[in-house]
Amino acid sequence: MKNVGKVTTLFISVQGSSKRVEKELFHLDSRGIVEDKYHDTNINRSVLLTSEASYALANRNNIQMPFGSLGENILMDYNPYHLMPGDQLRIGKVVLEISQNCTMCDHLSKIDESLPTLLKDDRGIFAKVIEDGMIKKDDEITLLK
Repeated sequence: MKNVGKVTTLFISVQGSSKRVEKELFHLDSRGIVEDKYHDTNINRSVLLTSEASYALANRNNIQMPFGSLGENILMDYNPYHLMPGDQLRIGKVVLEISQNCTMCDHLSKIDESLPTLLKDDRGIFAKVIEDGMIKKDDEITLLK
């Protein structure tokens, strides 16, 4: 087990809208983030993890956007994009298992038409919940396997 970083910001998608809300903490169960509109829709895409490095890459290419624009639930100061399906992270008391890379969405081209190409491998990574619990801002991230 190795401490690799921390949570910097948390977001949920609001039921019945495209609105995203920043949270100080949220509860996760085996079906995802309890308050999120995507809770209980696809357990392999329950939680989207994104690195601050993605925003830095966009910024270096003159694309400014606020945190949350990439659709992430958990923004971290750790870059998880090298992780493979089956790898696990502990965040607070929660254990997440990497399930798949995030595919590009059409909404990214609305921010900037070059963004989907620029972030092709750096947009985010999906995880499913292995152990339920709460995650809060500033929680430590530990790489389990």
